[in-house]
Amino acid sequence: MNVKSEVSVAKITKDAEDLFRNGFFCSEAVVSSIRSNFEIDVPEAVISMASGFPVGIGRSKCLCGAVSGGVMAIGLVFGRTVQKDPQVEETMRLSKELHDWFKEASGKNALCCRILTKEFDMGQGEHKEQCVRFTGMVAGKVAEMIIREKGLKNTDE
Repeated sequence: MNVKSEVSVAKITKDAEDLFRNGFFCSEAVVSSIRSNFEIDVPEAVISMASGFPVGIGRSKCLCGAVSGGVMAIGLVFGRTVQKDPQVEETMRLSKELHDWFKEASGKNALCCRILTKEFDMGQGEHKEQCVRFTGMVAGKVAEMIIREKGLKNTDE
């Protein structure tokens, strides 16, 4: 998959947060910010694949939607389209890296939306701000991973 060779991780993070604040959910915002900033040549409709993941997969409060969107974005760049393509191993490795990183970076040692948000009223004030922050964090981390793995340039540095 061809991607833009120079991007700003700070812009990707901010874009994801702004997209969430202005009407997308977490997973959609992550996929959208990665797609647009890396100028990945796929239809905008790919964002719609992320629409079922918010609030822990369809509001079930299971897996964090931002992380789901991050895994989808990793797959968009590194995934396979042919059966038995060993490229899947890189995608799996990077997805696990994101999983493990988020557990620590969230400060809650969890990926379960129910645990991440247990002290908040869903969709209100502090809950939404935490999710906006997690969305930006994940988009930024995925961008850093893409930059590292593809040998690209972070224009923030």
